Amino acid sequence: MAYLLNIETATKNCSVSLAKDGSTLLCKEMADEGYSHAERLHVFIEEIIQEAGIAFQDLSAIAVSQGPGSYTGLRIGVSAAKGLCYALDIPLIAIDTLQTLARQVKQKEGYIVPMIDARRMEVYSAIFDANYDQKRAIQAEVITENSFADSKETMCFIGDCNEKCKTVLSAPNFVFLEGIQYPSAKEMSALSFDKYQKSDTVDVAYFEPFYLKDFMITTKSSY
Repeated sequence: MAYLLNIETATKNCSVSLAKDGSTLLCKEMADEGYSHAERLHVFIEEIIQEAGIAFQDLSAIAVSQGPGSYTGLRIGVSAAKGLCYALDIPLIAIDTLQTLARQVKQKEGYIVPMIDARRMEVYSAIFDANYDQKRAIQAEVITENSFADSKETMCFIGDCNEKCKTVLSAPNFVFLEGIQYPSAKEMSALSFDKYQKSDTVDVAYFEPFYLKDFMITTKSSY
């Protein structure tokens, strides 16, 4: 029996779930325009452990969303996960954010295109088939009317940038699923348990989130 705590903070959704042998027992999450992850994450973690009636020492591992996504959100989630792993002396598991997002789609054919907003017309995206096998690597791309034009299969787009993308992606085989905006820790449960069983973990000391793009700090011009 393995209890795994899953932490997802790559987008506006601050999400935490507790899973037992790959099945989600509890989940607490809130999508906030103000990115209140720093205030809510540890509260959610404490509440889930208490409501489950277990102790932190009962956890077998911590899983965290590795990105791509918000620089600040990822830093907050990874820092919390590392701190727990150090304190409890348990493994750290890294889960791809776009794979977690794709798991919310249930379909038998075509492709799933999870996308996370990267400002303006740029997105972080990947392509998965209906079995969640990855068919195209994660990349940062600027969406234009020619994006995904080579595909004749049904393409199901999900994520927090559907509104801006469907203004230019208008092919008849493109479907936008409006109800799926953010990745959730609920979908991390099966993924993290599979990695736990395979001892597919990361180094707690040296693990860094997958930002995909360099984080840039802009300053006002002195001129």
